Amino acid sequence: MAQAQRLALGIDTGGTYTDAVLLDVERRVVVGAAKALTTYRNLMIGVNEAIAALPPCDPESIELVSLSTTLATNAIVEGHGRPAALVLIGYDAEMLRHYGLLRELGTEDVHFVAGGHDPEGNEREPLDVAAVAEIARRRRGDVAAFAVSGYFSVRNPAHELRAKEIIERATGLPVTCGHELSYQLNSVRRATTAALNARLIPLLRDLIHAAQKTLQQRQIHAPLMLVKGDGSLLAAEVALERPVETILSGPAASAIGARYLSGLERLIAVDMGGTTTDIAVLADGQPCLKAEGARVGPWQTMVEAVNMRTAGLGGDSYVHLDRERGLQIGPQRVVPLAMFAAEYPQMLPILRRQAAAERLHYDAGHFVVAKGELPAGDLGVMGVLRDGPAAVEQLMLASGYPYEVRARMEALERAGYIIRAAFTPTDALHVCGAFVQWSAEAAQLGATILARRAESTPEEFCRRVVEGVEEKAAREIVAKLVSDAIGDVPWPGGPVADYLLTQALDHCGQDALLGLEMRVRLPLVAIGAPVAAYFPTVAERLHSKLVIPPHAEVANAVGAVAGSIVQRARLLILPLPEGGFRLHAPDGPATFAELAVAVAAATTTAERLAQEAAARAGTSDIRVRVDRRDQLGTAAAGWAERIYLGTEIIATAVGRAAGL
Repeated sequence: MAQAQRLALGIDTGGTYTDAVLLDVERRVVVGAAKALTTYRNLMIGVNEAIAALPPCDPESIELVSLSTTLATNAIVEGHGRPAALVLIGYDAEMLRHYGLLRELGTEDVHFVAGGHDPEGNEREPLDVAAVAEIARRRRGDVAAFAVSGYFSVRNPAHELRAKEIIERATGLPVTCGHELSYQLNSVRRATTAALNARLIPLLRDLIHAAQKTLQQRQIHAPLMLVKGDGSLLAAEVALERPVETILSGPAASAIGARYLSGLERLIAVDMGGTTTDIAVLADGQPCLKAEGARVGPWQTMVEAVNMRTAGLGGDSYVHLDRERGLQIGPQRVVPLAMFAAEYPQMLPILRRQAAAERLHYDAGHFVVAKGELPAGDLGVMGVLRDGPAAVEQLMLASGYPYEVRARMEALERAGYIIRAAFTPTDALHVCGAFVQWSAEAAQLGATILARRAESTPEEFCRRVVEGVEEKAAREIVAKLVSDAIGDVPWPGGPVADYLLTQALDHCGQDALLGLEMRVRLPLVAIGAPVAAYFPTVAERLHSKLVIPPHAEVANAVGAVAGSIVQRARLLILPLPEGGFRLHAPDGPATFAELAVAVAAATTTAERLAQEAAARAGTSDIRVRVDRRDQLGTAAAGWAERIYLGTEIIATAVGRAAGL
C-alpha cells in the first residue's frame, strides 16, 4: 500500500498577490501552487481564493499550515490598529516631552506612574498600584489592549508584572509587558514596541480566527503557524500574544524560501514582486538579522527581523517621464494597464482613442477605480467611481477645478480607497513578448502614448524600461552589500561614486578610458514572478552566478512552511559596585559572590527558558545551543589591563514545527 503524502500548506499574503503552496515534506518538493490577488481590506478573501485554486488533496494529509502576513507591517505603516493605552513606570515625563520623544511611543494614550528600578535591578521607588488601578478603571471602555513598560524593567520586571496583574484583573483585556519583547535597555524603543504590540493584538486575533474558520470549513485540522520577522515560525496561539514579531514576515519568508528552493547555504536572496524588491544576505543557511531591530514606517522597534533592503521596484512600478523626459520607474505601485484592461475591457476603447489623439492629454493612459466603498461625503466628480473605473482624463475634463480633483484623487489613493492603473514594467514585458498573461493590446497602447512623449518607438521605449529595471535592481544589490559593510550612507554617495558605479555596471560604456568591473562573490538567488525577464542581465552586470530555482514565483509561500522554530533567551550578568555579580533574568534578579557560579546559573536558566519558549511556539524536537559573550573594556588609553564589564548568556532553541 502506497504511503500517504505528508503535506504542509504555506500561504504568503504579498503586496500584490497571495500565494499558496502544497509542500511534500518527505520529498521536499512543491506538489501544488496557486496565486490570487491580495485583498487588503479582508486578507482572508485572497487567502481563500488561493487555497481554492490549489490541486485537490486529502485534507487529512496536511500536517501543518503556516502563514506569512502583511497585516502587522501594513497596520503599522498605515497607522491602523486598535486603540491601546501605554503605562510607563518610572519614566521622566518632562524629559520625554522636552526631547519630543512622546510622538515616538506608538500611541498618544500614555500614562505615567511612579515606580521602577535602578540599573542594578534594585527598587528605586515603590510601584503606585493605586494609580495603575485607576488608569485601568478609566481606560477599560475606550481601549482594546494595554502596554506596560518600566524604565529598567529588563533589569527587574517585578513592577511590570505587578501592573499587568492589576490591569488584567480590572479589565480582562490583553496586556503587553516591555521586558517580554526585548532585553535591551533603550526604554523608548522598548515602550514603542510594547505599544505597537498591544495595538496589533486585536487585529491579528481577527485574522487568526478567520484563518482557522477557513481551514475548518475545508476540513483542514493541522496546527496553524505564523512567520516571524526573523524567518522562524510561531504557533498562532503564541503569535496572538506577540503579534509585533510578525512584522516583515513576508520578506523573511522570501529569504527562507530562496534558501530552501536553491539548496544553497550562502547566497543573496533577491525577491522581486509586484510592489517591491527585497534583498537579504544568508550566511550558513540563516538570514542575517538587524542588530538594532526592525524599522517599520515611522517606528523604530526592538523586533528581531531579517536585515533586508527594500526598494520600490517591481512588476507594478509606475513608469512615467519627468519634465525633462527622463524615464522614471517607481517607487509608486499602480495596476498594469494589461491587467486593468483584462478586468475592465470597457476601458480599451478609451485607451485606443487616447493613443490615436492628435494631441495627447497629460493624463492619457491613466485610470482609477474604487477598491471598495468611497467615503460617504465624497460626491461630485469622484462620485462616478461608484459606478466603475474611469479615465483620469475624464475626471479632469469634467470639472472646472482640475487641481482640486487631482488633490482629492491623490488623497483617496493614499487612504486606500482607490487605486490607479498606468504603464508598468509588466506592460513593457507584454510589448516585448517576454511575458504575456493579460491584454497585450492595452500594454501596446500605453507604450505608444509614452513613446510619443519620449519621441521614440513603443518597442524602443519598452526596451529602455526593461534596461532601467535591470540597472535599478543591480544598483540596489550593490547598495545592500555596501551598507552591510560600512553602514547606511547616502547612495550612491556623490558624483564620483555615481560615475564609478555607472562605469562598472554599464556594458554600453566600452569607449570610456576608465574601465571598471563589479563582481558579487555570492550567488544571486532570484525569486518572484518577473525575475526570469530581468535577472540574467542583472547577474551579468554583477558578474555573479544566477540561480532561479523551480517554483521561484511562489518562493515566499514555500518559505512560510520551510522555516524552523527558533526561540532565544538572553540573560545578563553585571558586576556590582560593592562586589559580587548580579544575574538579570525574566523572573527577577539574583546575586552571586563568584562569576563562575553566576554563569552556571545563567546557563541553566537560559536553556530552560529557551526550551520552554520553543515548546510553546510549537515544537517538541528541540536542540539548544548556549553562547557566552564576555564584555571587556579598557580603563584608559595606554593601559594594558582589561576591565570586566559583564557577560551575556544566549540560549538558542531550534526545532521543526509540530506535525512535521
